[in-house]
Amino acid sequence: MSEVVRLTLVSHAMTDAMAAGRFPTDEPLNAVGRRQLSFAIDFGATEFTSLSGRELRCQQTAELLGLHAAVEPRLADLDCGRWRGDVLGGVLAADLAVWLTDPTSAPHGGESVVDLMDRVAGWLESLTAGPSRTVAVTHPAVIRAAILLALDAPPKSFWRIDIAPASRTEMHYRGHAWTLRSTG
Repeated sequence: MSEVVRLTLVSHAMTDAMAAGRFPTDEPLNAVGRRQLSFAIDFGATEFTSLSGRELRCQQTAELLGLHAAVEPRLADLDCGRWRGDVLGGVLAADLAVWLTDPTSAPHGGESVVDLMDRVAGWLESLTAGPSRTVAVTHPAVIRAAILLALDAPPKSFWRIDIAPASRTEMHYRGHAWTLRSTG
């Protein structure tokens, strides 16, 4: 069976918040992040739709990759509510423990992992209407959610997936299910 939908998820490059272990705001890429994108990525097709999360770090990553990406609101980062900008170690340990172990919780007043997965599931479903090729620049959290959905894995596995800055994740939809494809 031929591929119906091909999706490349690109994680935005490094920011100062990532380097410092802070919850993100709408920060730009840092010098390290800009260097991470100093190489060309072969997206394997000449014609594709390019999308980006609304945050500056996603838009800058797309621009540095030479993409003219339309903003897709469902590619936004996990909303960390009142923890935005805080250092990870500055959050109450009990609140952090609940958030990291209960995917339905949002002690920061933002979005739970389950809510994020619902949002990403809706976006993935919107891509399956017909043959297409999409490159989406987004956040590690969105990519984790997409992987869990493709594998039909439980939301509690969310934090067990490490997505590197400026990395690619390939997914294909073949009529009934998403599959992951490793890239080399």
